[in-house]
Amino acid sequence: MPHHDLVIIGSGSGNSLLTPELEGLDVAIVEKGTFGGTCLNVGCIPTKMFVLPADRVVEADDARRLGVTFEPPRVDWPGIRDRIFGRIDPISRGGEEYRRGQEHVTLYRTRARFAGPRRLVLDSGEELTAERVVVAAGSRAVGLPVDGLTAADPDRGVHTSDTVMRMDALPTRLAVVGGGFVACEMAHVFSSLGVRVTQVQRSARLLTAEELEVAEHYTAVARERYDLRLSTTVTSAERTRGVWRLETEGPDGPGHVEAEAVLVAIGRRPNTDLLDAAAGQLETHPDGRLVVDARQRTSVRGVWALGDISSEHQLKHVANGEARIVAHNLAVDLGRIAGPPVEDDGRPVPHAVFGHPQVAAFGPTAAQLRSDGTEFVSFTQKVGDVAYGWALEDTTGVLTVHASPDGHLLAAHMVGPQASSVIQPLVQAASLGQTAHEVARGQYWIHPALSEVVENALLGLPLTR
Repeated sequence: MPHHDLVIIGSGSGNSLLTPELEGLDVAIVEKGTFGGTCLNVGCIPTKMFVLPADRVVEADDARRLGVTFEPPRVDWPGIRDRIFGRIDPISRGGEEYRRGQEHVTLYRTRARFAGPRRLVLDSGEELTAERVVVAAGSRAVGLPVDGLTAADPDRGVHTSDTVMRMDALPTRLAVVGGGFVACEMAHVFSSLGVRVTQVQRSARLLTAEELEVAEHYTAVARERYDLRLSTTVTSAERTRGVWRLETEGPDGPGHVEAEAVLVAIGRRPNTDLLDAAAGQLETHPDGRLVVDARQRTSVRGVWALGDISSEHQLKHVANGEARIVAHNLAVDLGRIAGPPVEDDGRPVPHAVFGHPQVAAFGPTAAQLRSDGTEFVSFTQKVGDVAYGWALEDTTGVLTVHASPDGHLLAAHMVGPQASSVIQPLVQAASLGQTAHEVARGQYWIHPALSEVVENALLGLPLTR
């Protein structure tokens, strides 16, 4: 029975744990899937690389409002796909080869499940034990509870985010089931590249977790770009001669969608069930996430967790931050460095949706603030009302900022051009405790730049002082 100083389950953000302070430890990394984890291989990075050419198509079409026209685009899907994975796949392979070549690292290319505290059984039947374990096994896309759509089946045209980006050819029609960030990003990508997209969403709008005004603006734009079926559910599915027919139930009664391919993007679940966390005596939340404290410690001594397996935020930047916490605390626990352990400091967590237009936010929505009884003030700035917004002829972008009455930033929500970058000064201000007045008046803002949306939103807040 091999025994290691440290076992890391997962090669995504868990792979970054091996800092110089932990050099020389006998480490095992257990990974059954593609080395490098979700973000690198099937998540953040490739999806945004697909978004870029999609954005170019939409922008070229939109340019006619500015007096410029282009020939209809010619889309080379294999070229787009191979450019992207031609960069990503070597990174994955290189990372695996690097770990295999390290003297004190053993890589197990299989699945592990717990058989007791800090005791693992591999698919081969081999057992591992360790002084310390870090669970960074991530999450996976879930299927639709409808026969034929319960799991990815690329050969029959059923996809999740894990498979849809590697299709051999673009389908003529694509049904996208879901209304969250994955569904919206992929609907944007494929509709831009010439696929006839129908998006089926069970709620009355897309991106329901966002600020109401932001979600409504995004939904309105999406409705203009492709067939959007809201308040609609898929009740059954059947494939005949290469075409899927999805029976639906919506506001107007029964309906159907026909498409050569289906993308199921209704969410992800943590992989705790695949790990048999209960056998490892690891406490879980009702949704399956591992319970961790502010130091990323689980309910079992010597076991830490990070990323999608434990976090309520399925975000790579959060997983990376948690990995830094775990790496530091491991070094403290091992006596490799002096000083106290570090904890999650509760800083604001931003996120973005790279659809078209982009969406970005941090902090609670107005509805959540009211529900919590939090006193706050708000201001909404239209992108089209600042000088660069005039140049863009923007008609849909807005930035809403919520703050305490004395000016401390609580949240910001934006839909509009480059929202993921524009919102960052507000994330910084909230993280550092700066007030709206300090940020708005404590620096020069380039004129005319899109960042003036932030300046004007802060100046518009009806503060008490």
